[in-house]
Amino acid sequence: MTALADLVHPGALVALADGTGSPRSLTPELSELARRRGDLRLLTGWLPAADPGLDPGAFADARTIMPGWGLRRHVDAGALRVLPVRISAVPALLAGRLRPDLLVATLVRRPDGLRFPTEVAWMRGLVESGVPVAAVVSRTAPCADAGDPLPDAAITVVAENDDRPAEIAVPEPGPVETAIAAHVAALVPEGARVQVAPGRLGSAVLAALQVPVRVDSGLLPESVVDLDERGLLLDATAAYLVGTRRLYDWADGRPLLGPVETVHDPTRLAAAQPPLVAVNTALEIDPDGQVNVEGTATSAMGGIGGHPDYAMAGSRCPGGLSVIALAATHGGRPTLVERLSRPVTTAGHDVDVVVTERGVADLRGLDRTERRHALAALWG
Repeated sequence: MTALADLVHPGALVALADGTGSPRSLTPELSELARRRGDLRLLTGWLPAADPGLDPGAFADARTIMPGWGLRRHVDAGALRVLPVRISAVPALLAGRLRPDLLVATLVRRPDGLRFPTEVAWMRGLVESGVPVAAVVSRTAPCADAGDPLPDAAITVVAENDDRPAEIAVPEPGPVETAIAAHVAALVPEGARVQVAPGRLGSAVLAALQVPVRVDSGLLPESVVDLDERGLLLDATAAYLVGTRRLYDWADGRPLLGPVETVHDPTRLAAAQPPLVAVNTALEIDPDGQVNVEGTATSAMGGIGGHPDYAMAGSRCPGGLSVIALAATHGGRPTLVERLSRPVTTAGHDVDVVVTERGVADLRGLDRTERRHALAALWG
């Protein structure tokens, strides 16, 4: 097999495939190569689990388009720069100013060729545009890639192993998440397309649904399996899977995953029928309905991701909704704040409804003063 070092030319910008299937077995070698060379640059995306072998500080420059929980300590330490870019804009960025010289990714072999395992995301677009791939082929990872096999000429296999995707277990929803989810579920009509955020609240929302739905989301959480077992899942589309082996085994062989060029396209999301109910969460919201999902004043919690894409699409979709669901307090402090801790992630005019465990504030058709009053009453 070709060595990874042979594919990384001096000064290269290396893109590290993200998601639960990120090639963790190659990151120690890649980081060590960066230390020796001194001129390599790194670009990565959403890593939901920490990767002990990845050292962004070893690179001459390291940037991420969506940090995720797994990169939080590197961001807080200043070793990794977070780019303020929504997911739907990532393909244009990677086709231009930040076009990588090499993509390092995990692939799986199927009878018709090599495919992506638990995420397609922005990586397929790079391959189709001619960016070469250094691949570790997993013999045990699932495959939920809905696209065609990847072109053999673009791929150099540098390793094969039995690594499975990272498992992300979500704690059971508590009474606050359950109460919020009940309010949200009442807003979802039968047959709707639903987008949910990862974590306990997203799981609670899918668990609270009592009508059949289509899940049209950036991420498919493990709770989609429960929805299917209850006979309420009509179909599902996403760019990433995030869960445990139960989800991955369920997804294996199903054509669920597409590229962000399609999955996160606000025009598709807003124009397609049935209506889209986008259910996003937030760290905090201000009296004008502006949302922060990126972090506190002292620590990065996440990135922009698909939050503004889905919120905008939900608010534009005939019969659809853009819902922001969050607990009324966090750490004993209200999540409705006069001034956000970080820049605005999603604009207030892309928010239709705000839900807490206390109830619902429907902001549609209200002027700014009325919106402020509605939000104050919900937190009052």
